[in-house]
Amino acid sequence: MKNNKILIFNPKSGNAKHRIPNSILQVAASIHGKYEYVLVDGNLEKDPFLKILNYLETGEYKYFCSTVMPGPQLRQAIPFTKKVRKLFSNTIIIWGGYFASNQYGVCMDSNLVDYIVNGPGDVTFPSLLDILEGEKLDKIAIDKKLGEIENLVFRNNDGNIVKTKKEQLLDQDTLPNLPYTYLDTFYPLKNYLAKTFMGKTTLSYHSSMGCPFTCSFCGIVPIFGGRWKGKSAEGMYHDVKYFKEKHNIDAIEFHDNNFFTSKKRVLEFSNLILNDNIKYWGEGRIDTLNKYSDDELKLMKQAGCEMIFLGAETGNDEVLKQMNKGGTQSGKMIKEFAARMGKSGIIAEMSFVLGMPADTEEQVYKQILWDINFIKEIKEINPDTEIIIYLYSPTPTKGSKLYQQILDAGFSFPETLEEWILPSWENFDLRKNPLTPWLKPYMIDTIKNFETVLNGKYPTVSDFRIHGYKKKALGLVSNWRYKTGFYKFPYEIKVLHRLWKYRQPEIEGFYSE
Repeated sequence: MKNNKILIFNPKSGNAKHRIPNSILQVAASIHGKYEYVLVDGNLEKDPFLKILNYLETGEYKYFCSTVMPGPQLRQAIPFTKKVRKLFSNTIIIWGGYFASNQYGVCMDSNLVDYIVNGPGDVTFPSLLDILEGEKLDKIAIDKKLGEIENLVFRNNDGNIVKTKKEQLLDQDTLPNLPYTYLDTFYPLKNYLAKTFMGKTTLSYHSSMGCPFTCSFCGIVPIFGGRWKGKSAEGMYHDVKYFKEKHNIDAIEFHDNNFFTSKKRVLEFSNLILNDNIKYWGEGRIDTLNKYSDDELKLMKQAGCEMIFLGAETGNDEVLKQMNKGGTQSGKMIKEFAARMGKSGIIAEMSFVLGMPADTEEQVYKQILWDINFIKEIKEINPDTEIIIYLYSPTPTKGSKLYQQILDAGFSFPETLEEWILPSWENFDLRKNPLTPWLKPYMIDTIKNFETVLNGKYPTVSDFRIHGYKKKALGLVSNWRYKTGFYKFPYEIKVLHRLWKYRQPEIEGFYSE
């Protein structure tokens, strides 16, 4: 009986229809055919720990691996890992994902995690297994070998945490295909293909790694360091055709950090997919997409580009500098691009970050009111623009000016994993109540009340249940508030939102069924 099998776990991320767990599939692809492994998806299991327990009790599993994103996934990742450590003390525990990479010190100090894959694991994960499964060496020799693996965090023989150097991003076309058919043996793929506002059968797909920018507020910067690599248009189209032929997909959510980085790739893909009647959504930057011509945006629309998520952040150029947004984005450009998107027919989904630190309380609040007015200007220019509002939750790059600013303002991160799963810190991860000392309760009320009124007057198209009389009713009760700027106590709108279970895409993604 083999006793070196691997269990790869995807903790539950939400309560709604779930997407293909691309993160664990990417890791699985790196060992597929070389090591035996099983997949456990916390989203689709009624009792995921019982499933894990059943596997581990066979005595065949030596490794428990989990992807760990900030927010809801922590609620399973942390307690489940504690149980595994307690019940199966010889099990080797490996974490990956944004949370593990960005908070590696807390994770390693918990004594629950043995290794962290600090970034893409395509090479790191199999290399780590090769050493652990290889010839027996003394601890010093093992430390030396582990130190040569890029993208790895481990504790050496002296008890020190070692963070190895970052790996160059790999040519995405050279990576093995994701083991979709193997996933299908655990969970039917059709259960991951959802009906959304774009289509009846929506695929979630990841076509690139990283982002070429280094915004001070962004959690992926420490992981990718301003680097980006994308799969070729032909490679993407090959996968899309597979799902079109096998599962009749008619829509795609591209979950890349920056899908539109390469205009050449996007336009090639647009031409390839032009006649396949597939709609899609992806994330991009305003200053990058502003370099696309009107004809190129028109081609993308014809090829199915339905909506683009754009990190507008703020229209205040000084605050953009504070965020180290980089590139050429400005408040003027945001307005102009909102107008261009209106003409193109592609929906602009713009996110704004409110509640940045400032020298005084008055300045913080003044900027919040300024941002609210700017958002209303954008809606005047292009009413079809979707607005996403986040409260600033610090994930600054160490050493940046913004990092020092939040420390000076008295902010600090949790020092234990237990603190991270307190409800207050979950809201931090969802960027809805970040516990920042400079953001006062009345400021949060102002932002949230405005957001409620905005979502009443302009319900998102991504929740396709809100249409017809529901949309009219929300508009009627919200109009006077929106026009007069009286946002306090919008209980009547909240009642309707609750009654119709209105879904904000920034919390659990697009409504789907």
